[in-house]
Order: sequence, then C-alpha cells, then structure tokens
Amino acid sequence: MRRVIASAIAAVSLGGCSSVSWDMFKSAPPTVQVQLESSPPGADAVTSLGPGCKTPCSVTIPAPDLPFTVSYALARHQPASVPVNVIKNPGDWSTPASVTTDPNPVFAQLAPAVPPKPVKKPHRPKPKKPKPAAAAPAASPFPDPNTAPPAAAAPQR
Repeated sequence: MRRVIASAIAAVSLGGCSSVSWDMFKSAPPTVQVQLESSPPGADAVTSLGPGCKTPCSVTIPAPDLPFTVSYALARHQPASVPVNVIKNPGDWSTPASVTTDPNPVFAQLAPAVPPKPVKKPHRPKPKKPKPAAAAPAASPFPDPNTAPPAAAAPQR
C-alpha cells in the first residue's frame, strides 16, 4: 500500500511540471578573467573574442578553446597586438577543472607614433628668361665726354 501512495504522490507532484528543464543540472561554461594593462595607460584594449575596455581593466570571457589576441590602440601611439594562450587544466578527483591564460595580465608597451616626414620637393631652378638683346645706343646730340674729341678737319684749299 505504501508503494501505491508514494507512486501517486510522485505522479501528482511531477505531473503538473511537464516543462522541467534538465539544464539546471548542467554546469555553466567556465569563464576566465583577463587583466589588460598598457603603458601608457588609457589605451582601448579589445579581445578578438569581443569584450574590451580602457586600460588598466579586466574582462571576463567564456573560456575559449583556442588562443586569442588583444589589440591595443591609443591616440598618437602605434597600435599593438598581444597573443594570449589558453591553458586548460582538466582537474582530477581532488581538484576542479580550471582555465587560465598566459600571459595574465596581458601587457602592451605602446610606442609613440612617429610623425610622417614632410615631403621635400626637389630643388628645381627657375628657368631664366632670356635678356633682351642690348640695343645699340641711340646717337646723342651731345658728344660722349669719355671719347676723344674729333680731330679738327683741315681746311680744304
């Protein structure tokens, strides 16, 4: 008789819960927290997995199966990209599974951007304009004081 009552109670209690989800028994996917730093600070850091922030900061990402990269950008500095390896420790009967990243913290040294050199134009001498031909001096009614006076003409006889 006890079996019948226990079965009836179980059927009644579970009968109305046809939408019982077994997902609650699944473990959440592991996440990993990654510290992002740069020198100088204040760079925009974005992971190839999506999340990002302004350094120094940290992001929590789902533990990836493959390595990923962190890209850094800061005004007046050259961009940088740092590869990050994912290390999964499966654990055993006495320790839980864990996921870490190498490096952590992920650090980038941002170099100042070199301003572009001004483009120098090659020196081209200006073309010389031909000088006008020197015209013969016009005859002046006045004698040139630098020249000898004309010889006096001999009287003709």
